[in-house]
Amino acid sequence: MDAAALLDWYAREGRDLPWRRTRDPYRILVSEVMLQQTQVDRVIPRYERFLGRFPDERALAAASAAEVIEEWSGLGYNRRALALWRAAQVVAAEGWPRDVAGLRALPGVGPYTAAAVASFTFGEDVAAVDTNLRRVIERVDGVARSPGALTARAAELLPSGRGAAFNHAMMDLGATVCRPRAPRCDACPVADWCASRGAVPAGATAAHTRVRFQDTDRFVRGRVVAALVERRPLPHDLGAERLERALAGLERDGLDVREGERVMLPGR
Repeated sequence: MDAAALLDWYAREGRDLPWRRTRDPYRILVSEVMLQQTQVDRVIPRYERFLGRFPDERALAAASAAEVIEEWSGLGYNRRALALWRAAQVVAAEGWPRDVAGLRALPGVGPYTAAAVASFTFGEDVAAVDTNLRRVIERVDGVARSPGALTARAAELLPSGRGAAFNHAMMDLGATVCRPRAPRCDACPVADWCASRGAVPAGATAAHTRVRFQDTDRFVRGRVVAALVERRPLPHDLGAERLERALAGLERDGLDVREGERVMLPGR
């Protein structure tokens, strides 16, 4: 794969996203945590609102868990909010780690998020391996790899001194061109080097039967958190068993506190 062709394409076609206009580690960490499991279009307004309420790590660290959950509610996967809050507390007390190894020690920060923050904030030449990067590399090479082998291959492709641009470009390529279904091979800047060009079925779909979101525990948990945030009655219409399972899971994750029959957000 020609990294120069990829970067030229990104310079012309790259998405203008608010977190790409800063090198502030806090703002980039907030964006990366929000983008886990959540689409860009949903994240943008919530990202800006979150920063309006918690503009830096000190403001977030000083907030209560309930305040953080209230602001996060609706984005889903509310455990992310508490992990981000705990990371802010560490950083407010100790300062920002400036490399992948140090960032990995922060609460809730995994290999991808650490690499992304190190790359976009501190200029470390490290590949941020997400699902988009995996898909692009495996299609271009025509080879499926283990996580370790994929990380090594991404490091081989990454041009020295251009780590941040490379990571952004690969994310955009996977999100807008080399998509899971209906890839746009005719618009791909690295199609000439791609072993899979034109070989991915345009209408490819998952082989398994998808479960309705309303039937998942995540749906129930979201309803419960929303009720707690808004101080409304719990959603008993979902059934006693599903509700109890959600409450127990939220309590294990530190997202609710139960005192007898009373249920509330932590720190409220």
